[in-house]
Amino acid sequence: MNHLNLILSNNSLDLVRPVKDWRTTTYVQLDMLLFGILEVDEKFQTITNHIWLQMLWTNEFLTWRPADFCGIDMLTVPRSKLWIPDIGIQEDTSDTSSVQDGMFVSIHHNGTVMAGRRQRLTFTCQLNLKMFPFDTQHCSITFMSHSSTADAVELGTVVNDTTLNRLSERIMITQGEWKLTSVRTEAMLHHDLFSNVSKLAYKVTFERKPMLYVINFIVPLFYLLVLDLTSFFISESRGEKMSFKVTILLSISVLLLILQDMLPSTEDNLPMIAIYCVAIFALVGISVLEAMLVTFLVDLDSYCAVQCSRRTQQDDPVDDNLLKDPAEEKVPVKPGSGDIPLPPRGDGAVLQRLLEEVKAARRDAGKQLTEKKKYKRWAEVFDHVFFVVYFITVTVFLMVMYITWMRNLG
Repeated sequence: MNHLNLILSNNSLDLVRPVKDWRTTTYVQLDMLLFGILEVDEKFQTITNHIWLQMLWTNEFLTWRPADFCGIDMLTVPRSKLWIPDIGIQEDTSDTSSVQDGMFVSIHHNGTVMAGRRQRLTFTCQLNLKMFPFDTQHCSITFMSHSSTADAVELGTVVNDTTLNRLSERIMITQGEWKLTSVRTEAMLHHDLFSNVSKLAYKVTFERKPMLYVINFIVPLFYLLVLDLTSFFISESRGEKMSFKVTILLSISVLLLILQDMLPSTEDNLPMIAIYCVAIFALVGISVLEAMLVTFLVDLDSYCAVQCSRRTQQDDPVDDNLLKDPAEEKVPVKPGSGDIPLPPRGDGAVLQRLLEEVKAARRDAGKQLTEKKKYKRWAEVFDHVFFVVYFITVTVFLMVMYITWMRNLG
């Protein structure tokens, strides 16, 4: 420690970049490992991860020969005694309390310094939710020096992408509904107005596990649509068809409210699941309107029959002469005659009129029966035609949604 001037406070070690020639670039190597995917907030477009960051660089003033110091080739010193690169994350939105810097750093005999940091990282990411819940997100975690240019500090990696992916899969503790697909690194040089800045970007790819949303949204909506199709086989006379369809429509609206709380309102393009829900809601809504129209036609049929019956009774009053009992009519009979009395001479005209009235009543009854079934037949024809068109529309819609989802996934 005395040989390295680490016993007392040394400003040249903790304040100045540790190079003997100021034109020498300090090469800082980074290793970021993901321990877990804690949360993905679709509304605020942020992802919360648990990461471990390890930094390596060379301090040209801290070198020694292990043979001269009993074979000691590594030391551990407090972090505050050495210069630490001011490496930050460009997309970071975490508060300062989420960062836990290691209290000590390790120094190797060749001047290599190793420092670690654990962080609950919340960073911004432009989430593409068009294929939700079968979506794959590509996010970047970009490291850079806030105060040093690329001539002073250059960033790089310790291990290659293959090793990094293997280590991340091995140490991953929790992923929730997400699966880490790949991690790759890319070193870049950013040019701004005043200087060049070295950056190191970790390209992280997440894939959502869609089973929960398939069970809770897609399958129930499909079943509700099938139930709406089967409701066409319910008889209109029982009055249950309309209430059944309205119940299905309310169920779909509840699922839409739940989906609204999950998806962000800043999306330029509607996610496929939103189109799926809205289209099913519209189809069931049109089906409800059709059921209302059919019910109206059936009720109109009964209403017209009642009105026609009332009109007939008002237009054709019954002749009082026809209501007289023929037994009450007095037929003159000669006294002492045994012959059967003959009916009056006017009775033939009365019977002829009675026959005409009966024929007219039969014609009116047949006409009323025909009028009574007219609107009901219209309702049945319209219901059958609408069912065929509705079934074809639903089938085409489901096929288009399936092909679109599979094409984008492929």
